[in-house]
Amino acid sequence: MPKNTLSKRGKKALHTELRADLEVFFNAANDLFDIETNPGGQFPVSMAENNLSWPGLRERIEQSISFKAMPKWVSNYTGMGGNEDFLEAVANFMSVHLTGCAIEPNRINTSAGATAVLELSSWILCGAGDVVAIPAPSYPVYSQDFGNKSALTRHDILTFENLERNDGLSNLTIKDLKKANAAINKSGKKLKLLVLTTPDNPTGCIYTQEQLSEISEWCIKKKIHLLINELYGLSMIHTNHPDIKEDYKEEITFTSFAQLMKKKKSDYLHMSYGLSKDLGISGLRVGVIHSYNEKFLKAYANLNAPHLVSNLTQWALTDVLSDRDFMSHYIIKNQARLTSNYALVIKFLKENKIPYLPARGSLFVWIDLSKYMRGNSKKSEHKLWQDLYEATGILLTPGTGFGHKKTGQFRFVVSFLQKEVLNEGLKKMADFLTLGK
Repeated sequence: MPKNTLSKRGKKALHTELRADLEVFFNAANDLFDIETNPGGQFPVSMAENNLSWPGLRERIEQSISFKAMPKWVSNYTGMGGNEDFLEAVANFMSVHLTGCAIEPNRINTSAGATAVLELSSWILCGAGDVVAIPAPSYPVYSQDFGNKSALTRHDILTFENLERNDGLSNLTIKDLKKANAAINKSGKKLKLLVLTTPDNPTGCIYTQEQLSEISEWCIKKKIHLLINELYGLSMIHTNHPDIKEDYKEEITFTSFAQLMKKKKSDYLHMSYGLSKDLGISGLRVGVIHSYNEKFLKAYANLNAPHLVSNLTQWALTDVLSDRDFMSHYIIKNQARLTSNYALVIKFLKENKIPYLPARGSLFVWIDLSKYMRGNSKKSEHKLWQDLYEATGILLTPGTGFGHKKTGQFRFVVSFLQKEVLNEGLKKMADFLTLGK
């Protein structure tokens, strides 16, 4: 019997974990802290999920499923970009609540999650061996999203290495892009795709329209595809909250890249979105790609059959997304809850003099715990992460894979736990850090 019957691709997949902390996360998630029933439970703040507003949304989805007749198309094949009614509902939802400009249904395709959107988009826009550039620190699983099937090489552009205060704005410049492009060319490879996330994962920073316009023009000139990921576009922090307002010099409103796309209508500009984070429904698997590149959209639809959103999900969400009053109320309440949790974490960080980057959106805080490490290595960083979890049940996202160089930095997800539970976890974390000094 042969030892391994898999292809080269299969062997690579066999040894390429999605993320190294998945098993420990699921263990923690199945043992959540409850002050009455499970006081010895865990506090996972590592997974980018928003559980703060799910009860109300679940009730609204259940109403759609329970009280409306299921149309015949649900059991049949549908359009390769999504059912027409669903595409219209998604486009209208984005137009009203996210982009601030009209999105035409024929300018979007939908797939089963943001991961499918990124994977398929990069497969169409780039060739194997091409380079995708991403400002770092950034989402570690981008490496798999763009590398597993599209076979792109990830190039990290270092930003915020020392967690200098940034007013919640990206510090990426054209100079940074030119430097990265030169290094990539020198290596014999070609930069074909630049991916920016706004609000960012894990820093929570946003890009101004002026920045995006300048970057867009540079990419168009260089014939580099620019993909703006707005997966957290409705997960905004109220920066005027009394406990955090001192972190920001001014109020700056998030503005969707879709507005620039509408003006420029370039084949090199694209935007991705999804419902996993802003609506807290990662398990329903809905991702969106928006572009004015008609050939790209057609190619995408031609390859999208294995990635289609379930028709049952499309039907249920068509009704919910079309309920403008409900969605407006949901977004307001969700941002208020998110801000409250975020402010609680920031208060804790300030009290313990822990460096962090102020966020304007997303579900995270990027923090620096290096002063609690014994040594300055990835090994000592992992030891601190492990010791913190074993002693308190607080499970952070480890810094491995984010593309930065400084050790001791971690991602703290503020939206996974309800505020009361989160507060109990922070108390335990404070005790641990005090003893560790």
